[in-house]
Amino acid sequence: MTELNFKRHRRLRTSKTMRSMVKETYLHKEDLIYPIFVIEGENIKNPISSMPGVYQFSLDTLNREVDEVVELGIPAIILFGIPAEKDAVGTGAFHDHGIVQEATRQIKERYPELLVIADTCLCEFTDHGHCGLVEGEKILNDPSLDVLARTAVSQAKAGADIIAPSNMMDGFVAAIRVALDEAGFEDVPIMSYAVKYASSYYGPFREAADGAPQFGDRKTYQMDPANRLEAFREAESDIEEGADILIIKPALSYLDIIRDVRNNYNLPIVAYNVSGEYAMIKAAAQNGWIEEKSIVLETLLGMKRAGADMILTYHAKDVARWLEEK
Repeated sequence: MTELNFKRHRRLRTSKTMRSMVKETYLHKEDLIYPIFVIEGENIKNPISSMPGVYQFSLDTLNREVDEVVELGIPAIILFGIPAEKDAVGTGAFHDHGIVQEATRQIKERYPELLVIADTCLCEFTDHGHCGLVEGEKILNDPSLDVLARTAVSQAKAGADIIAPSNMMDGFVAAIRVALDEAGFEDVPIMSYAVKYASSYYGPFREAADGAPQFGDRKTYQMDPANRLEAFREAESDIEEGADILIIKPALSYLDIIRDVRNNYNLPIVAYNVSGEYAMIKAAAQNGWIEEKSIVLETLLGMKRAGADMILTYHAKDVARWLEEK
């Protein structure tokens, strides 16, 4: 035995204190962004069956949810809207009194310091469920940019702190940046869904946001899950067009992409821990197959370790409580 020569890595794991001293990656409440679904109507708190613990809120039930978010120390929310009426051009998305705009005003009046991020897309507001305008069954790119730019400006006028366009139309960041600047919102940043894959992990979200496409799919504008190098092209375009923050969506099956983007660009990165990822953990935990707290914290820590600065997650409230317990 005296002739053996090997490294003793376990020396730095001998106690909780030792492990804490050499810990490389941390998860903080300040990293979290919490999604909230707002719906037109009154006295509504609709549970999302595929996303236990997540609800659609009407404006008169919204305050209690936002109060809890603020009390937990979560610094930011992102709003997704469900209108009472939909049409072919998604009028509710850019109407000055649309549901996202009204929710933004209400929240900012109550909590000026809470960061309100507005998801900027058309799928929840169009009767066809696509993220851009359509002609027949073709999703139109350039005509969609005008509508998306109008939507971003109306959200900024309502008080949104950050505009988060998620539509994946080519040139959407450039169009929105110009429109915001021309409207006097030069200081409103764009959190671009720069790298967004056509993923099967979005299924539960479509129930929550009532935004499933009525024909075809979104593969002509969202990215192919098989592609890695394409993520560089998408991220680089959005940076050149004026994006301030980059979102990578989904997160869990795309940790390699988060690391790739982190290694190549210096903008802040958001990992979107999407609805399907959330639903799988919730279902397994409810069946007693996994221990929810440890799995969630390990999953989100993995996203931070991969290079994310922030995590957009439906687990945010639970995570904030668990971190406080530590």
